[in-house]
Amino acid sequence: MSDFAGMEDLLQDFLQEAGDLLSDVDNKLVDLEKSPDDRGLLNDIFRGFHTIKGGAGFLNATELVTLCHRTETLFDKLRNGELALSPELMDMIMAATKGVRDMFGDLSSGVQPSPAPADLLASLKAAAEGQPKPDAAPQENAGSANGPDWEALHAAVSGQPQTAVSGEVIPAVAARSDAGSGARDAGSNEARSNVPAVPQAQKSGGAGGGGRRVEVARENTIRVDTARLDQVLNLSGEIGLTKNRLTSLRADILAGKNDSETLHALDQAISQLDLLVSDLQNSVMKTRMQPIGRLFQKYPRIARDLARQLGKDVELVLAGEETEVDKNMIEDLSDPLIHLIRNAVDHGVESPEERAAAGKSAKSLVRLEARQEGDHIVIIVADDGHGMAPESIRAKAVEKGLISEEEANTLDDRQSFNLILLPGFSTKTQISDVSGRGVGMDVVKTNIQKLNGSIEIRSEVGKGSVFLISLPLTLAILPVLLVLLGDQPFALPLSLVREILPIERDKVQEVGGKSTLVVRGEILPVIPLVRLLGWPQERYPEYGVLMQTAERSFILGVDSFAGRDDAVIKSLEDFRPHGVAGVTTLSNGQIVLILDMRELLTDPGNAISGRVPALEAG
Repeated sequence: MSDFAGMEDLLQDFLQEAGDLLSDVDNKLVDLEKSPDDRGLLNDIFRGFHTIKGGAGFLNATELVTLCHRTETLFDKLRNGELALSPELMDMIMAATKGVRDMFGDLSSGVQPSPAPADLLASLKAAAEGQPKPDAAPQENAGSANGPDWEALHAAVSGQPQTAVSGEVIPAVAARSDAGSGARDAGSNEARSNVPAVPQAQKSGGAGGGGRRVEVARENTIRVDTARLDQVLNLSGEIGLTKNRLTSLRADILAGKNDSETLHALDQAISQLDLLVSDLQNSVMKTRMQPIGRLFQKYPRIARDLARQLGKDVELVLAGEETEVDKNMIEDLSDPLIHLIRNAVDHGVESPEERAAAGKSAKSLVRLEARQEGDHIVIIVADDGHGMAPESIRAKAVEKGLISEEEANTLDDRQSFNLILLPGFSTKTQISDVSGRGVGMDVVKTNIQKLNGSIEIRSEVGKGSVFLISLPLTLAILPVLLVLLGDQPFALPLSLVREILPIERDKVQEVGGKSTLVVRGEILPVIPLVRLLGWPQERYPEYGVLMQTAERSFILGVDSFAGRDDAVIKSLEDFRPHGVAGVTTLSNGQIVLILDMRELLTDPGNAISGRVPALEAG
């Protein structure tokens, strides 16, 4: 069973609020490194640790209380001018915040956190006392010359954590007294941290919960502005009134009242209902929207730690943190953005010596930005590093056997940059803890595509690289173009559609065994949808849909069109055919398949060249 039985709600609130607070502390630590004498930052960080300690005391998380108390004491000396911040001291503080986050992981699994490393606790205590860092961490609570350590013996027998560390007793009651205000101070109208809900614990042995771990679930709570909930409530009331009006009109019509005034009133009521339902749909979608800043706030610390490890001077600049994104999308964006930022710091920017030789400032800038453009969210990860040469990327891909020499010669710069998204591609000659194994960028591509998004890469040698991620506003509703094969409609994601044009037989040319059309000077392959679906081709497609994915542009041959629609996506969990992203229902009740064009176009033998059946004249 859980170590927090009966306290699950309190634990969840603490993790969400303290997680936000710790992310804020991490960002302030990065700022403090640039301005070590900023008293405001020192006070804010001190209060952050103090508040987390208070909440931890409420939960009897003694080990977390101890670590926060040690760090808090150190910051008290720093803000009072008794100590000066040094790089070594900053590394120690960063290690402490990592220890706190690790303990949050234990708590999210429903178990009491394990003790912080003994050398870290000893170093924090020595630093606060103005003493040099101990060479070897003493064994705390290991007993003394006066006799056995009775607290350690009691803890080992009872399975309860010790409350004393090296003679320094942290009163649990005193710690709890801060929680009444501290834990509440941590809560605000800002988005909650991405901390999973506490699952039902599963017992697997181990005293005091130390040996038990449970699977972490996705966060299933969300903060919603009360104004948005009020709007949903008001719209629901308006829809109820309109429903009553329609019921009354229905009774009149069934009674034989079919005059023009009644029919006009019916038309007005239906129009009003359509407007209200549309507004309600938008309002409900907005309740799922969260500021992307809740995701961005953890990246400055990641960039800082990696840059320090690599001996680089890198500043991560954030912009557009107030941009709102679907909650589920925020959670699924975490890994791709981590890969892109690590890639920018490791691959993208140069060392201070290389930048000085190139006439650049020693400090590198990596920009993480989000903004809304129409019905899409654009996320940008850019660096001012050495950039990428498309010819070098093509050569490396050929060297690794990912493409042939002939295929490399047909790729333009945009397609060449997309080669780095292939599994196994890496320009690193040596494997390190950070990179060189050919993993990461293909994960970015896969995860972005799962979100119905696309990624575009731009780069200029000597200037830097830019990665642009385009995502729909929400995963629940997808704008689609309805195309027809005979009488059967199919839905195509509108985000991939660039243009609709007629296919004239006399203008279709065979190039390399493929049917192609020239559109404004660009030779594009013509791909019949019937052949992608494996259907027999009975007639020549009359229209083409010019579509563009991250890898390529092409013309999809179809028979006709049924218009544009906003599809409410229903997933196919138990049975999902190849190339089908989901289903939706039209206004007439007809079920339509939403096609996954990237999956339909994928040829495992040659994903880059995109081998597809040639267009037949029928």
